[in-house]
Amino acid sequence: MSRILYVPLDERPCNAKFPQQIAQASDLDLMSPPVSMLGAKKQPANTAALSQWILEQSTQTDVIIVSLDMLVYGGIVPSRLHHLTEDDCRARLATIVECKKKNPNLRIYAFNLIMRAPAYSSSDEEPDYYADHGTDLARNGWLQDKQARDGMNEAERLEFDALLSRLPEHVLQDFIERRRTNTAVNNMAIDLVKEGFIDFLIIPLDDNAKYGYSSSEQRQLLYVIEEKGLFDRVHLYPGADEIGCTLFARVFCEIKNYRPEIYTRFSSTSGPFAIPKYEDRSLGESLKCQITAAGGFIGDHAREADFVLMVNSPPVGQYEMAETTQLFRERHSSYFSEVNLREFAQAIRVYAEKGFMVALADVAVCNGSDEPLLKLLSGSGLLPKLSAYAGWNTSGNTLGTVIAHAIVESYYRTNDAVQKPDRSRNSEAFYLSRLVEDWGYQAIIRADIAANHLEELGGNYFDVASIHDQLAGLIHSKMEAFLAQYLQDFRLERLMLDNVILPWKRMFEVGFDLRVTAD
Repeated sequence: MSRILYVPLDERPCNAKFPQQIAQASDLDLMSPPVSMLGAKKQPANTAALSQWILEQSTQTDVIIVSLDMLVYGGIVPSRLHHLTEDDCRARLATIVECKKKNPNLRIYAFNLIMRAPAYSSSDEEPDYYADHGTDLARNGWLQDKQARDGMNEAERLEFDALLSRLPEHVLQDFIERRRTNTAVNNMAIDLVKEGFIDFLIIPLDDNAKYGYSSSEQRQLLYVIEEKGLFDRVHLYPGADEIGCTLFARVFCEIKNYRPEIYTRFSSTSGPFAIPKYEDRSLGESLKCQITAAGGFIGDHAREADFVLMVNSPPVGQYEMAETTQLFRERHSSYFSEVNLREFAQAIRVYAEKGFMVALADVAVCNGSDEPLLKLLSGSGLLPKLSAYAGWNTSGNTLGTVIAHAIVESYYRTNDAVQKPDRSRNSEAFYLSRLVEDWGYQAIIRADIAANHLEELGGNYFDVASIHDQLAGLIHSKMEAFLAQYLQDFRLERLMLDNVILPWKRMFEVGFDLRVTAD
């Protein structure tokens, strides 16, 4: 049996736990460093200890899936805060070379982000100065990139001049220098692919847009990748927190010699052409990127597919896309005319009745599930017809998660494979966890608590440290109520929900354990 080592992007469940849960739905073993070694939000991991741990494990390992952001900077947030030199970063990347030299048969799958520049002012995950200058820093990148590609109009030139006059020079210099260093690390990683030390590399674009720093840096990296002849081994596309899942699926496919054929079906005929919020390309193009990176390919029809991926897609893109914080009546008018949820639900039923495995990528709304669709599926008894689901944060996060889970699950549906006794229960537990978190927490409970409980408990959205245990108990009770109301078709007596936490002591993300007990 292949032994896989996984070094996540950070310690949050989406990065540290989701790939483990998908692995538990297979017969492969995935080993990770202790969570205590991974840092804590702005506190970077002990990269020296982590490198030593990786080196010690590498001689008994067949595959390493590694976040270079974790290896070099100590995590995703530290990658936005560090003051490392290029030489510092190169020295930390040398761990990859040492691993390969110690174990020449080792295969290394790596990922390293293009650093984001969110278009709002907040220092929650950025440098302190981003609280005052974040919007201007992001706009600076947008305008510079637009000028380089298409030119600025007169109003934009005036805006750019005014922006530069109010942005402190030391702030801009610190931000740009860090971006240059991080871009240099991506170039170093590409070199490691060319030299044979990294076998496969994903460079995800974290929270990007049509114009901006990420767009500009992506183009420069693509030129290098093409020049070095590495299009088959280095992929760039929108994403971040789902890449651990994606790379596990790719490794799974290579170990099993499995090339899953996937048929995709959309809830809106406009969906494939919409550019999701926080991304730089159409949903259809992102979907191709995600499926290809995970080891699958898109088939022309359902008849020969290993599974059908139902994509609940937005009819509009970018800032017209709906958010879970909006009321249904506040959505863009296209949601009421260019999406047909009834037909979409009917298609799920018919595909399932014909014996197809069905997975659902819920990307019509940002930062949580599309409630009208999920209520329709629950009320129609269709949730048990699905084998995999995701609907969290960005479109890329959702796609990568559900595609990875569905690829693994489909292998055991279509192959006479030896299965661990608890494999299918683990797969069901991950599916149900996605419903509880993406629909229950992200789309319902989070907003409810923020509006009706948080202030009286003495916390705020970005800091619940002093009320964590009390708040976790409240979330637990609301999750139990959600299960009873919407997941009644899953024999609730088999489900055990516990260990609710808020990993970054804020409201945005949640962690919990959900187990499906044996019959």
